[in-house]
Amino acid sequence: MNSDISQIKYPADIPARNFYRRLLDPLIAIGLLYLVSVMIGQGFSAQHVVLAILTFFISSTVFSWSDPWRDVSSRNFLSQLKSILLVWSTVVVLLLFFGYVAGLATLFTQHEVVLWLLLTPPVLLAAQIILQKASSGLRRTGIRSVVLVGVNELSVKLAERVDENPDLRMEVSGFFDDRDVSRQPDEQRVPLLGSMSDIPAYVRQNNINTIFISQPISAQPRIRKLLNELQDTTASIYFLPDIYVFDLIQARFDSVAGLPVVAICESPFTGINSMIKRGSDIVLASIIQLMLLPVMLGIAIAIKVGSPGPVIFRQRRYGLDGEEIIVYKFRSMTVCEDGARVVQATKDDQRITRIGAFLRKTSLDELPQFFNVLQGRMSIVGPRPHAVAHNELYRKQIKGYMLRHKVRPGITGWAQVNGLRGETDTLDKMEARIAYDLDYLKRWSLALDLWIILRTFKVVLTRDNAY
Repeated sequence: MNSDISQIKYPADIPARNFYRRLLDPLIAIGLLYLVSVMIGQGFSAQHVVLAILTFFISSTVFSWSDPWRDVSSRNFLSQLKSILLVWSTVVVLLLFFGYVAGLATLFTQHEVVLWLLLTPPVLLAAQIILQKASSGLRRTGIRSVVLVGVNELSVKLAERVDENPDLRMEVSGFFDDRDVSRQPDEQRVPLLGSMSDIPAYVRQNNINTIFISQPISAQPRIRKLLNELQDTTASIYFLPDIYVFDLIQARFDSVAGLPVVAICESPFTGINSMIKRGSDIVLASIIQLMLLPVMLGIAIAIKVGSPGPVIFRQRRYGLDGEEIIVYKFRSMTVCEDGARVVQATKDDQRITRIGAFLRKTSLDELPQFFNVLQGRMSIVGPRPHAVAHNELYRKQIKGYMLRHKVRPGITGWAQVNGLRGETDTLDKMEARIAYDLDYLKRWSLALDLWIILRTFKVVLTRDNAY
């Protein structure tokens, strides 16, 4: 499996652009809103406060997802301008949409809003250029010199990341390793400076600030000897444990009862993330339910008139932590299978009713699952729940299959918006779906959830792979 040191953030690996994209841009936009309201003579009233809060949450999410500050040092003026305009246009579209839905549009004068929307992009661009110049000056001072102990995939990748991220203000001097040169990775860019016995003298003579030790646990005696020899230096020392040879999910450092532990496989929804995920689910599900209530009532009537049987189909699925839950769907078939063997729907399946075919094509049969979201059994975005019979089959055939249950199942998911919607008639298709589910666990953010929701509308309209 591929190792990825980016999954755990070390103390030095916190780029300044996290501050820029998450806080500075929204604050600039809100500051301009305040100035415009004062200039126009309206004053900063209660409706401005509501608009400011909405702007902060939308812009911080969009700017975080698109990351217009990424690699700004390598961008020219036009590319920076294009990035700012694209991102701000997305923010404006979302603001207009929510403003229309919430009835905020009538509370502001047209020239006030237009002036604010037009002023913001050039000010954001100016701030980006100024901070780019300032950060370039800072990078020329205070550079920390780094050496890496051990040449392997992990240490080589760390050297590459340091080289690619000037915001870290670190410079790798080279590697130290007792192994023969011929055993070292071909992709190594930084020179080999010597063996482990040469490290203390080199660190003292060259004022090395930081040392990263990337050695297996089996090398513990050598590491202990090295640490003893480095005690008369001022270098900061970090250890890169070889746990990264595993495929990590939401890995991080933590402590239990004061003892340090390393999370190898964890749910992304812990602590504040759990509150954000659940809060967004409740708000969005409530709004969607209110908007679609007439549609759901019409579907219920059509199902009842079209064929005998219940309107709602209840099926056992695996939910959070692999516990069984009951999932609701509008009935789209003449049968309600929920036994030890469940046959997936296929193209031209004779069991599908006339109204059921339309519901499955448009995914309207999934609408009752918003009640599951409000119950806490499901989430709007997450791995799609499979029938219990399918889970028992695939958990034995696909490695890591059950890890998808570390989060609540979703109405839509990362796999579905990437073309893996509907029937999985081969093991390869199911493996691909699980790969996307696990990738979602590794990459989760609120911005990714919103992106998946937007992509879902497009996928549903194309009506591919659903029958």
